[in-house]
Amino acid sequence: MSLSKSEEQLMEIIWKGENIFMKEIIDNYPEPKPASTTIATLLKRMQDKGFVGYKLFGNSRQYHPLIKKEEYFSKHVNGIIKDFFGDSALQFASFFAKTSNLSAEELEDLKKIVDQEIKKKKS
Repeated sequence: MSLSKSEEQLMEIIWKGENIFMKEIIDNYPEPKPASTTIATLLKRMQDKGFVGYKLFGNSRQYHPLIKKEEYFSKHVNGIIKDFFGDSALQFASFFAKTSNLSAEELEDLKKIVDQEIKKKKS
């Protein structure tokens, strides 16, 4: 299951805060801030989807993520690879390296990461 763009924006705030109350969520939104009722609606939808949980403290709810950011985006990237690159990570990596505006230094850094992963897989 995936999140809408507005839900992803809210989820980013929750991932950063980890355990966060409504007031803190509102404070962390950029201007123009959405109405608290809008945020409450998004939170309810995200709870129903299994992305957010909460603990009650009196009348206040402290929200926390139920899924890690890396896990969510990993599923997204893998979906893109499957849908647009014939399930070939190699085709995706080639496309990314050729079409992104990475500098030579960033490409060298990426190469180092790939080299490290190769060493891990071989040992």
